[in-house]
Amino acid sequence: MKTKSLLWLLATVLLTTASFADAQQTGKILRIGLLDRGTDGSAVHVDAFRKELSKLGWIEGKNITIEYRFAEGKTDRLPELAAELVRLKVDLIVTTGRVPALSAKSATTTIPIVMMANPDPVGEGLVASLARPGGNVTGFSGLTIELGTKRLEILRDAVPKLTRVGVLRQVTRLVPGDFPVKDLRAAAPLLKLKLEEIETEADAKGLESAFRTAKQKQVGAIMTGGGRLFFAERKRIVELAGKYRLPAIYPQKEFVDEGGLMSYGADDVDLYRGAADYVDKILKGTKPADLPVQQAMKFEFIINLNAAKQIGLTIPPNVLARANRVIR
Repeated sequence: MKTKSLLWLLATVLLTTASFADAQQTGKILRIGLLDRGTDGSAVHVDAFRKELSKLGWIEGKNITIEYRFAEGKTDRLPELAAELVRLKVDLIVTTGRVPALSAKSATTTIPIVMMANPDPVGEGLVASLARPGGNVTGFSGLTIELGTKRLEILRDAVPKLTRVGVLRQVTRLVPGDFPVKDLRAAAPLLKLKLEEIETEADAKGLESAFRTAKQKQVGAIMTGGGRLFFAERKRIVELAGKYRLPAIYPQKEFVDEGGLMSYGADDVDLYRGAADYVDKILKGTKPADLPVQQAMKFEFIINLNAAKQIGLTIPPNVLARANRVIR
């Protein structure tokens, strides 16, 4: 009886590590799909993802290949791009954001999906619960709602006598997923602020028009959503904020890297490293249903004093003291 039990256990271990063993030892190349609603300009974090995979033994061209699918801002393309990945019989799909995750989930109930930065995976029906996802989806939740309110609070504290804040919203963004703006509407009166919601296309013409509108509405500061399309246009947005002398806070530190004033948000690089770890576990045999959905744990508040000087803004000392990093 003991011998039979030992043989059964050994067989189980061999089966659960079959994919990894095939890839590592027999030269089989496993295929990962990456589905993003933006452009390749919004995928700078993919390098961190690839590097972490490499540390874990997964190297592109050697034992894995990554099929990149970018919707170029056309959300209606995502279902077909997801279906295309399914037809390619990828071993796993990584998604960035809400709509790509929903598209992938609609396309397959069997291929494992690792989602990134989804604001409400339980409410969207992607997982049964954070602790026990069930099904074929797991990954990371970006705490989008809470962070939006925090950014609004930081703006109030950083900009003297601020009363009106412009919020740039993507015209193409679906209303059911517009959690951050809905939350901001409730938070603004409590902070004694008025919101001016400005819809815009995430392109040169649309953004220029949006900033002109912001000045016409006499807003004292600007916020942008965390969409992939805004991220891809971060350099242009930062330049426009400087041109119109509007203090702004952004959801990712890469905006500050481009010369932006402030950013507060989850460390996306850390999240992508976490995604690589989940990909590693799944390719080695762990079921997505057994991997809890994790929420962002590492956050950064960055201030660029050079940008503040350019628009004539003096950041109060108590706000500077809260920053994780100050660029002088």
